[in-house]
Amino acid sequence: MRKGFTLIELIMIIVILGILAAVAVPKYFDLQTSAKEAAEKGVVGGVRAGIYTYFAQNKAYPSTLDAAATAACSATNVCFDTILQQGGVTSDWTKASSTTYTGPAGNTYTYTNTTGDFK
Repeated sequence: MRKGFTLIELIMIIVILGILAAVAVPKYFDLQTSAKEAAEKGVVGGVRAGIYTYFAQNKAYPSTLDAAATAACSATNVCFDTILQQGGVTSDWTKASSTTYTGPAGNTYTYTNTTGDFK
């Protein structure tokens, strides 16, 4: 007498696994989006704090946030290195113009050197 699973039992397990996968995959992508947004908010907070620290030390807002070229931030094109003490941001951000940046979640931020705003 052999013992094992019937074909119907195996099909039911496959169906249940398929339903679980269909529910889990969208949650995984939402998790990636949430992580990118949280990382972006962390950098934005650090940049704003760096701007105000620079102002406290120099009694003026920095004219630029970095010397990076207009392109993706990288190890050779570091963004925000003027105001971030740890050396700036080297990935996931893009410098669109001398005062405009795009974060990993796709949000655009513009720096105004007369008011110190980074929105």
